[in-house]
Amino acid sequence: MRQQPTTGARATPRDDPRAAVETVFRLESPRVIAAVARVVRDVGLAEELAQDALVAALEQWPRDGVPDNPGAWLTATARHRAVDLVRRRETYARKLAEIGRDLETTVAPPEPAAGHDPDDIDDDLLRLVFTACHPVLSADARIALTLRLLGGLTTAEIARAFLVPEPTVAQRIVRAKRTLARRNVPFEVPYGPDREARLGSVLDVIYLVFNEGYAATAGDDLLRPALCEDALRLSRRLAALMPKEPEVHGLAALLEFQASRTAARTDSEGRPVLLQHQNRRRWNRMLIARGVAALARAEAAASSPGPARAAGPPYGAPGPYALQAAIAACHARAYRYEDTDWRTIALLYGLLAARTGSAVVELNRAVAVSMTEGPAPALEIVDALATDPALRDYHLLPSVRGDLLLRLGRTAEARAEFTRAAGLTANERERTLLLHRAEQAGDGRGGGGTGG
Repeated sequence: MRQQPTTGARATPRDDPRAAVETVFRLESPRVIAAVARVVRDVGLAEELAQDALVAALEQWPRDGVPDNPGAWLTATARHRAVDLVRRRETYARKLAEIGRDLETTVAPPEPAAGHDPDDIDDDLLRLVFTACHPVLSADARIALTLRLLGGLTTAEIARAFLVPEPTVAQRIVRAKRTLARRNVPFEVPYGPDREARLGSVLDVIYLVFNEGYAATAGDDLLRPALCEDALRLSRRLAALMPKEPEVHGLAALLEFQASRTAARTDSEGRPVLLQHQNRRRWNRMLIARGVAALARAEAAASSPGPARAAGPPYGAPGPYALQAAIAACHARAYRYEDTDWRTIALLYGLLAARTGSAVVELNRAVAVSMTEGPAPALEIVDALATDPALRDYHLLPSVRGDLLLRLGRTAEARAEFTRAAGLTANERERTLLLHRAEQAGDGRGGGGTGG
């Protein structure tokens, strides 16, 4: 399997410099853009300068070889270009100032004084996500822009993830960058009410970035570990920044639990391993312990009296991320698949479905119901979702339906559903697994399967 390297000095295919450039840029572009945006204070311009560094790498690496730390090389090259641009602008501003005193107001604002607010956080990636989630942008634009800048997703991948036309996503991203520049939105982690106003969107995009790393929308690999690492780190930093927000801790707990399974979710060849077949000794117990602690903090914060919270439900009620974390905790506490508390999971999914109205949540509830009441009542739930527009092209709907049909002995129908699911996914690993399950169903083999 072509394993994506982790944060830091990253391994690259040095025998193919052009492939190295593309691989490293895909992994490092969020950090490059974030570092440059701190200099130029414009995310659109920062992305252009990052692309300039990519062009420079394409010119130099095939000739001079791949540098020892290619990510640092890209960041340094882009920052140098950013600094040169700022200097040219400042020189031009000084020349304008010499023309007349009335133009002196165009000089840049002063640097913040030493001894900054203790609530501040020196993290360019977090600044980037808060900037991309500014209220001047629509919710759809915030998500698309953040997945583009922070997640490193292509326009086509974002379009597939949200089942919308690619030109629509492209327009959202272009307009979002123009809006941020036109409104002169600062590159910062805001304070007070401004921070609270953006928190819901920030939580959503961190979750979406993690999900793209946990189960890639497209490509040859099921996992993109670097995205999971970035999202997990951001959730931890945000929890430290906003300790009284239950949903911040709920998201952190959810990501800790989900990340704990990473090593067991694929085999040595990179093929997906379904939940019931995973070697739970490979689940990371340290991350599970962190998840348990974060979930306890979410519950404590939800039960603490105080002012209205920025994200999530009112006092005493668990929010969507805390509920998802509680579901993940049920899986984490089961040392064997057979020990899973499916009744509690089904109950939690019911609460989550009532809270969110999400068809995807209801599909997950159907899986839990199948484990407690059998495949027949679960199939009724799934069939009721068949006409939901949100699930029309969602490959997991026919995948779950195929599993239920297989457990009911309706093998021909199950095979057709697995084949249909394979045609709906753009991820090669998932497609291969689904086609294999279709073949097994046709042979009268196979068995129940839930996700990982």
